[in-house]
Amino acid sequence: MAEPWWKAAPQDVHRLEDRISSLYVERCHIDRDDNAIVLVNKVRTVRVPAAFLAVMLIGPGTRVTHAAIALLADSGTAVCWVGEHGVRMYAAGLGPSRGSQLLLKQAWLVTRPRERLDVARRMYAMRFPNEDTAGLTMQQLRGREGARIRRVYADHSRRTGVPWTKRDYKPGDAFAAGDDVNRLLSAANSALYGICHAVISGIGASPALGFVHTGSAISFVLDIADLYKAEYTIPLAFDLASQGLTSERDARIALRDAVAAGRLLPRIVSDIKGLLAPEAEELIDRDLGGLWDDKLGVVESGRNWDDSLFDEERYLSVVGPEAGSDAPDPSGSPR
Repeated sequence: MAEPWWKAAPQDVHRLEDRISSLYVERCHIDRDDNAIVLVNKVRTVRVPAAFLAVMLIGPGTRVTHAAIALLADSGTAVCWVGEHGVRMYAAGLGPSRGSQLLLKQAWLVTRPRERLDVARRMYAMRFPNEDTAGLTMQQLRGREGARIRRVYADHSRRTGVPWTKRDYKPGDAFAAGDDVNRLLSAANSALYGICHAVISGIGASPALGFVHTGSAISFVLDIADLYKAEYTIPLAFDLASQGLTSERDARIALRDAVAAGRLLPRIVSDIKGLLAPEAEELIDRDLGGLWDDKLGVVESGRNWDDSLFDEERYLSVVGPEAGSDAPDPSGSPR
């Protein structure tokens, strides 16, 4: 009896110079070999050292072993179960080794009005690259954003010939209200929220601690998604409507392809780092594993702090082929 296709022969571990922010896996078997994650499909086998991954996004058609998940957890790698190319997030898990530095920095920023306003200004500055947002109040920033978005809608309406009057949507049902372009916008935005949610959870930030939005379990997701709507979901919705492609699936697949082509996932990681740690602090993927102390700040863990026991001298991203396809990829490289 032939061995299953996913039980491939060992290969050398790929050498990577830098830690990978995110790795998307689709239609593969995920296993473990020593300290490497092994990604196997009918075409190839790829090995990635687990400690080099910040977040693994597990897409459709993928199965994973308990040993692989245990290794990812021990390496501090987040695991997110997502739809095609990260569109929509269904579940996520963080290993016990994940550091909390980014979450603590986010909480510190969002609970201090001056610092929170600074982050909000940086968010708006990313949308107004030629304008100075320093010194603007939240009311002024919201006014400029409203005017900008109205111009974006009007520009794409003229470009495509699709009529536009106003934004119309029904909370909780992304495809229920408005005309075709409104429903496409709601569906595409819903998928974009899933992408941002997966990345935020994956790098150890809180989806709930927003700087512009507040009061929701996904306030920060809404903040981050708003950075990309004018570039991704708005033109996409008008383009689809002009072509008569008006189903929710049309919006989801089109956004999936745009996200993959534009390499949005690593960009989101970089943008979050820039917003929460503009001083280039390394807050992601560090595991201090410390204990909080009211006088010393943070002290080391993993030791017995009973002073009687010691004296001074003894203090111590791969996609498999479509179903039914047995032909190897002529490029011979991971997709």
